[in-house]
Amino acid sequence: MLKKDLKFKEIKEFLDEKVLQYNQPDFIKDDPIQIPHLFENKFDIEVIGFIISTISWGKRNMIINSAHKILSLMDNKPYDFIINHSQSDLESMSHFVHRTFQAEDLKYFIKTLKRIYNKYETLENVFLEGLDLKNDSDMRNSISHFHNVFFENCLPNFRTRKHLANPEKGSASKRLNMYLRWMVRKDNQNVDFGIWQNIPTSFLSCPLDVHTGNVGRALGFITRNQNDWKTVEELDKHLRMLDPIDPVKYDFALFGLGVFEGWK
Repeated sequence: MLKKDLKFKEIKEFLDEKVLQYNQPDFIKDDPIQIPHLFENKFDIEVIGFIISTISWGKRNMIINSAHKILSLMDNKPYDFIINHSQSDLESMSHFVHRTFQAEDLKYFIKTLKRIYNKYETLENVFLEGLDLKNDSDMRNSISHFHNVFFENCLPNFRTRKHLANPEKGSASKRLNMYLRWMVRKDNQNVDFGIWQNIPTSFLSCPLDVHTGNVGRALGFITRNQNDWKTVEELDKHLRMLDPIDPVKYDFALFGLGVFEGWK
């Protein structure tokens, strides 16, 4: 925790400026968030956003290329494909590979998303079911609940399971936190979508990766060496001091400082 008020104020002013600098439409063109921005329908946005966030590790151009391949396999109608796909449609995906996320994993995700939509109508409802607005302070329990629902009644192999993080196991859940930022947070620059209205932005956590972790440590927000859920909580504590209503907006600042300004 920052101890000196002056230092705190200076850092807040600095990071607020960086949020304004990087939370801009130009951010979209080089980021995987550009894929759900191809759509206007809420269900298309949330389903393709979930799939693309799942494969969002590695070089961003590779992620975006793989995302377009998935869209092509879905005839560029992601929600309709999820709801109405046949077994033969799934077979057309047999050659898909994105690093360790392979055809078997993609097929499982598609079949499971159909099951979830048939039961819950929207992915937001799964996260809400696991969220206690009175007693929780973040999305930890909600994310774990989503993980459990996603794999209930099924025994996919370990490789498929590892593509969906679970903070109960200590994971920082970077990609799910990023997905939640996309869906929940609404900004004036139309970068994040804000199409989920029932989860408060105050519950969101910063997607913790090597860049946000390095910058968080440089600012004195993080003391731990590893990037796990305890470190997410440590970073959250400081970001919520800066803005208790919209703490995850600082993801733009930390990511921008790390990726574009070389902070380590």
